[in-house]
Amino acid sequence: MRKKTYLNLIEYQTEQSRQHLAEVQGIYREMRGYKHDFHHHLQSLKGQLEAGETKRALAYLEQLDQQLMDVDTLLKTGNVALDAILSAKISQAKALGIAVTVKANVPDRLLLSDLELGIIVGNLLENAIEACQCAQGQRFLRLFLGMKGKMLYFSMLNSAGAKASKKGKLFSSRKMGLHGFGLRRAESILEAHGGWCKYNSEDGAFTSEFLVPAVE
Repeated sequence: MRKKTYLNLIEYQTEQSRQHLAEVQGIYREMRGYKHDFHHHLQSLKGQLEAGETKRALAYLEQLDQQLMDVDTLLKTGNVALDAILSAKISQAKALGIAVTVKANVPDRLLLSDLELGIIVGNLLENAIEACQCAQGQRFLRLFLGMKGKMLYFSMLNSAGAKASKKGKLFSSRKMGLHGFGLRRAESILEAHGGWCKYNSEDGAFTSEFLVPAVE
């Protein structure tokens, strides 16, 4: 591997790790904030009920329930590293008004390292979020991630703009630099583990798939 390419890879992996950590820390801060406020909510409700203001207490509960529904809790897929990256990216997508559906069940121990898994899934989700921002009408992202025998299978459908053109094996992106390098890196990781990935672009939708050996 050439020295420049190696340094670019180290730079990319370091920045990717920092970004993922910052996103996950943001989710935990939000959850801690709601936990801190919970005591105050109970005191307010207690005071309203003791004063006989039942309707006001019910209205307060409805508002609190809606706020809690909007909180992005960590997903439970069975894999801690995957929980972190999915939760962070899904939180980002929902903040942009993208309707997200996820079904994921993955063993905690995989042949892929946590960093490799983060690079692959993180970059595919970043692409999906970017594509959704170009879409007209409803923005959506539907993701499935699970085991097929000893293979890890990933399938994602997301809204998109006009049909994208290919540049080699990859589709063109509005972003440059590490973003494009990240996609190539994700593809090389899958190939190194004996897996494959494929994409398909149509007007209004984009699909991503990969299959890779994941357990002994």
